[in-house]
Amino acid sequence: MRKPMKWALMTIVRYGWFGLLVLIAFGYLAAGFSDRSKNTLRDPVAKTNFSAAEGEGKKNASGESGLPLGKVAEEKSPLAEAKSPSLDPASRFDAVANGDDGLRESMAAIEASLALGWDEAGVERTETADWLTICRRMSLALVGSGLSLEEIRRLESMPESQREQAHLESLLVDPRFHQYWAERWSRFYVGADDGPFLVYRRRRFRTWLTDQFTQNTRYDEIVRRLVTAEGLWTDRPEVNFLTVTFDSNDGQPDPVRLAARASRAFLGLRIDCLQCHNDFLGNVSLGSADSPREGMQTDFHQLAAFFTSAKTNGLQGVQENEANYHYQYLDANAEVEVTPSVPYQPELLPTEGSPRHRLAAWMTHPENRQAGRSTVSHVWALLFGRSATDAVDNLPLDEEAPAVIEALTDEFITHQFDLRDLIRMIVHSSAFRVSSRAEFEVTDAHEDTGAVFPLTRLRPEQMAASIIQSARIKKIDRDSSLLVQLDKFGSTNDFVRRYGDQGEDEFSNDSVTISQRLVMLNGEMLRKAIGNNPVLNATNHIARFAKTDAQAIETTYLAVLNRRPTPTESEHFVARLKESDDRHAGIEDLYWVLLNSTELAWNH
Repeated sequence: MRKPMKWALMTIVRYGWFGLLVLIAFGYLAAGFSDRSKNTLRDPVAKTNFSAAEGEGKKNASGESGLPLGKVAEEKSPLAEAKSPSLDPASRFDAVANGDDGLRESMAAIEASLALGWDEAGVERTETADWLTICRRMSLALVGSGLSLEEIRRLESMPESQREQAHLESLLVDPRFHQYWAERWSRFYVGADDGPFLVYRRRRFRTWLTDQFTQNTRYDEIVRRLVTAEGLWTDRPEVNFLTVTFDSNDGQPDPVRLAARASRAFLGLRIDCLQCHNDFLGNVSLGSADSPREGMQTDFHQLAAFFTSAKTNGLQGVQENEANYHYQYLDANAEVEVTPSVPYQPELLPTEGSPRHRLAAWMTHPENRQAGRSTVSHVWALLFGRSATDAVDNLPLDEEAPAVIEALTDEFITHQFDLRDLIRMIVHSSAFRVSSRAEFEVTDAHEDTGAVFPLTRLRPEQMAASIIQSARIKKIDRDSSLLVQLDKFGSTNDFVRRYGDQGEDEFSNDSVTISQRLVMLNGEMLRKAIGNNPVLNATNHIARFAKTDAQAIETTYLAVLNRRPTPTESEHFVARLKESDDRHAGIEDLYWVLLNSTELAWNH
């Protein structure tokens, strides 16, 4: 028995050092330190080397108040490997400053509509926010998290006048944007639930949407593909828009549920109540602004009749057939055949073609402004974290939307339903760029008209992503190590489950609950994010490579809140850090405080 034991011990000793080296190499790669590009930035922590004593009250080279930027440190560290992502500086909106009259007129029309709203409401517009705040808003809206320290350092290397534009263009081609918006739009189209097990694949639907955003597919084309989808839900992912409503009783997509979903997602109309009765309360107005009329049961069911042409046909999946819909209306004695028709502007409905192709052509017709308004409303809500109207999917036909929504609708149609151009127009507007602070009392009217940027709570997935990103020096994307990506995926799902997923109610601004506060105060994700992990966590890198306590405080603020500390904050926390026996523990404490701050949890 002793010989086998002795042999085993010798084997362990012989190969132990080799195993240790393998683990160290794996940890190095897992941290994402390996060079992925010849274009690298210097140490993101050491880039602002300064002393608190010589910098208080001054403005730095970028124009922000606070401590000045110092010289880039000459010494290299592992953090110096953080690379600058490739950028395509060419942007159609660069032409606004270079003489493109068409784009100049687009932005002029949008700004005029905002000014009209301010005048009508009798409100004063506040000042423009600083570039870091605007870039944080972009990141939260487009990729669902704040900026990484790597991204901030890259932007600081550019002239200040170019930073916002460069960051926007970088985000619009970032796979994180395509994936994040695919999930957000999936909730508009098919909801947040798993749906029927056998005939519905939500993940495949989301992946298909990701591909559409990656290719910058025209929005009207996306709508046409969804409404007219045919085939199996496994190899034609867009078919899942239909099969999520699958009725187990007859084995077919449910036309009633499809009519309700399509009217909200594509038309911005809530006509669900018309399923059971006419509109007696004046809640649903159809027709037009010139000749409005009350909604009728027939409006809903004639719309639903289009979707009865979607029939499942064995292994061929969903196929287009003749519409065949019968319904017994309220107070009627028997079912009647329902002919497909649309609730407004019937003159835009083609007379030839299959039912769903006719419906898709009507929904995407350039003169169907209601459909355009609906798209603009959804994009505006995703960028601001709140709807421009009472609800993102409720834009009454007999009421004008806010002037800026109407102006954006005109430009969206003119720009041939290009979602990226729509995003650019909104982000470049003064409504997106104004501060959320003002020297006057801020009212609802200021936020509603875009005179002040509205304060909105981050959604659970934004909270999770912001916490995880703040704990890493480099941005977390598909180029990050597999270990980092898996850790983010698992931590995000666990956090959202505990914190509470809002489901389809994306834009609720309910108060923070006690259980949500407890998840932040005592949650496992925060402990992992700030814990003593020398390979992954930013707290260790800052403690090791920040040359001064003031630099450590500033870097922590940039990583977590995406802003520099005020002179008062810097002075306070520098003193606290000097009092600490363990520098790393002091930085961990500051991280914990900032991650639990109200400022992190709100878009502002």
